Amino acid sequence: MRKIIPREVIEQTIFMIRGQKVMLSTHLAARYGVSTSALMQAVVRNIERFPEDFMLLLTREEILNLSQIVISSKIKHAPNVYAFTEQGVAMLSSVLKSKRAIQVNIAIMRVFVKLRRILLANKELALKLKELESKIEMHDTDIRDIFEAIRQLMGVPDGHRKIGGFSTK
Repeated sequence: MRKIIPREVIEQTIFMIRGQKVMLSTHLAARYGVSTSALMQAVVRNIERFPEDFMLLLTREEILNLSQIVISSKIKHAPNVYAFTEQGVAMLSSVLKSKRAIQVNIAIMRVFVKLRRILLANKELALKLKELESKIEMHDTDIRDIFEAIRQLMGVPDGHRKIGGFSTK
């Protein structure tokens, strides 16, 4: 099967809004090869398939924040901009019946899975880094204790050392 949309193109249109990865209705419509109004008409006809956690109506502030990133001025001035979560995008395949819609949804779902794997790997890496930092801090404490013990054995007060028979601070 020919690649319908490059993965990178999809990745560039996934945003983080309200703590969720979402795609905007305008970007989805373009990928599906339909107008935004046609996409939203299909959604409205099947609104029971799109609960609040599948589709978000963006606030003006959210739209303005996004417009500073990479979205077009057309979106900035649209009366209503909707964002679809991963589940909402999956549900779109049940209301848009074209072969293109099916292929686009498959490509988008693969990107969401890839992003989830990357995030999981980053969380695991962050945890391992934290463990390593903890071990290093523990070793630093142990090394300081060893140096202190050596100083006491040598009769040198903490923070002092002997150079040529003289004690310095």
